[in-house]
Amino acid sequence: MQIGIVGLPYSGKSTIFSTLLKHKMQEQPGAKMSAERGVVKVPDERLDRLTEMFNPKRKVNATIEYIKVPGLEGASAGTRGLPGQFLANLKTVDSLLVVIRNFENEYYPHPLDRIDPKADIEYINTEFLLSDLSIVENRYEKLAKLVNKTQDEKDKKEFALFEKLKAQLEEEKPLREMDFTEQEQLILKGYQFLTAKPVLYVINIQEDDIPNAEAIEKDFAYLNTKNSGVTTLSAEIEKEISELEEEDAAAFMADLGISEPALLKLIRKSYELLGLISFFTVGEDECRSWPIRKGTNAQKAAGVIHTDLEKGFIRAETVHYDDLIREGSMQACKEKGLLRLEGKDYIVQDGDILNIRFNV
Repeated sequence: MQIGIVGLPYSGKSTIFSTLLKHKMQEQPGAKMSAERGVVKVPDERLDRLTEMFNPKRKVNATIEYIKVPGLEGASAGTRGLPGQFLANLKTVDSLLVVIRNFENEYYPHPLDRIDPKADIEYINTEFLLSDLSIVENRYEKLAKLVNKTQDEKDKKEFALFEKLKAQLEEEKPLREMDFTEQEQLILKGYQFLTAKPVLYVINIQEDDIPNAEAIEKDFAYLNTKNSGVTTLSAEIEKEISELEEEDAAAFMADLGISEPALLKLIRKSYELLGLISFFTVGEDECRSWPIRKGTNAQKAAGVIHTDLEKGFIRAETVHYDDLIREGSMQACKEKGLLRLEGKDYIVQDGDILNIRFNV
């Protein structure tokens, strides 16, 4: 799963990206940058607890790939329109992480000479919306001519869909707010519209505002929908925390009155926004967290581990994490009937521990 990190110049996206990857920034202000990629572990206390219980040779977290994408730098000149390379870099991402500046820094002036996060959100959303509308209008016009000429049923269905997309965008509403049929989703797959992607807005605050983080988030609560969300952090402080030894980091966070790095919350929210849940496999060799979409059945989940498990799927031996922790062992769960055998159509739940029985 891929998440594209975007934002206006000097919003903090480079600091957030480098901190996610736990390496120090190398680029200089104003330097021309290409898209950068990095894979990040998804923190999960449940996996940590299972690792303590089974003491395996290794622990493997679920991962997310973040891509830092330049391209909104044109805002510094007040220009409109998104560069082709920017759009190309975002074409394959599953979700967007939009970094919004809410801090003062005289050495790194805001490109639009203001500190107004809500205005920045509106500016970026408008750019995305206009980009999508341009694509939709072009395709709509071509389909109109095509349908008039051929009367093909497939073209008629696509034309009807683009008519709805056009109306939605002209009302200045993102496509992520719409519900699509399975057939419509297949049609849209090749277009990768920006406003159709789930989005997490990250309000980058200064150190003094950390005690007010919850109140600031509430001020942006209107951004919380089924396909969008908001979180706050101080990128500079998160960077400092990541560079400290564990004991020093704990003391530093205690001084700030925070229980964990806000970056961990950001990663978890990114994961949830993608519609992902985790199931686990456990044993002496490995304890691992596996990401799957909500609603995935047991046979498809087995295929995430290995294609042979999906092809030869027989049953999934299943127990939930909460039951295992409460009872203390697999044997105790079995004796109480909590360790079950589920068929291929069983919908895997977040926190399920699976042992796949298969025959190839």
